[in-house]
Amino acid sequence: RQRFDFGGRDVASWFPRHMAKGLRQMRLALRRADCLVERSHIPLSGRNPALQEALGIRPHVLVLNKMDLAEPRRQPVSAGAGPPWGQRCERLLPAQAQSDSPVPVSLQVVPMVARLVADSPRYHRAESSEYNILVIGVPNVGKSSLINSLRRQHLKKGKATAVGGEPGITKAVLSRIQVCEKPLMYLVDTPGVLPPKLGDVETGMKLALCGAIRDHLVGEDVMADYLLYTLNKQQQFGYVQHYGLGQACDHIEPLLKHVALARGRTQKVKVLTGTGNVNMTMLNYPAAAYEFLRDFRAGRLGRVTLD
Repeated sequence: RQRFDFGGRDVASWFPRHMAKGLRQMRLALRRADCLVERSHIPLSGRNPALQEALGIRPHVLVLNKMDLAEPRRQPVSAGAGPPWGQRCERLLPAQAQSDSPVPVSLQVVPMVARLVADSPRYHRAESSEYNILVIGVPNVGKSSLINSLRRQHLKKGKATAVGGEPGITKAVLSRIQVCEKPLMYLVDTPGVLPPKLGDVETGMKLALCGAIRDHLVGEDVMADYLLYTLNKQQQFGYVQHYGLGQACDHIEPLLKHVALARGRTQKVKVLTGTGNVNMTMLNYPAAAYEFLRDFRAGRLGRVTLD
């Protein structure tokens, strides 16, 4: 396929109401922030232009997640440069999906933030010896996990904020959470916020594939179809070997049929016939689509960068 048919979908319904409230709270919290730590799964589409003004006047660290699952030939945005809307990042930190990274991000953030804040004007906060760091990003990129990891590394403390594998766990801007004693550093967890007006449906689809938008709001079937289109477009044919296919396929139905058969994704349905009710076993295509998405998110289909 040369292009993907989005079927006239409207992304407005993908923006939950609580995000508008969260965005207002974040803008208020920005007034007392010395630095911003932004987490993102996707170098360009995964960042929120609604925070553009705030990012322009404060030190800013961009943590790109799951870099060990990204396509190594497709380079991420570099430090000092930014996406089309002009956001800069003072420093770029690659984070690994697996925990065997030689230098975990949780050990790099505190000294980097302390250095950036010391070298930057703090305006009305110049007299304060403590640092306030705002953690931002779209939903489900690991903001709460980063805070908990920093507390474990520097304070030997347990979990301070809830985490989960679905977007929307953090609903509101929380109280300050101490993550380090020297220097005295507090982080503020924030709800994952999408821009109220996504640039286009394709940007929204990329965010959905990375779990920033709840699957059911978009539809697992169309997400799986777009994922297949993207993999073929980038000539990423790892799915062929992973599922034991004879060759690459351009349509989602035969792939989902193969996945459903191989993984035993079936469902019993009751069919009314002329002689009575008959129970039949049919392939569960929605469950197969979810398997396909889950394999992609876990890196089992190869290293892929959506932007």
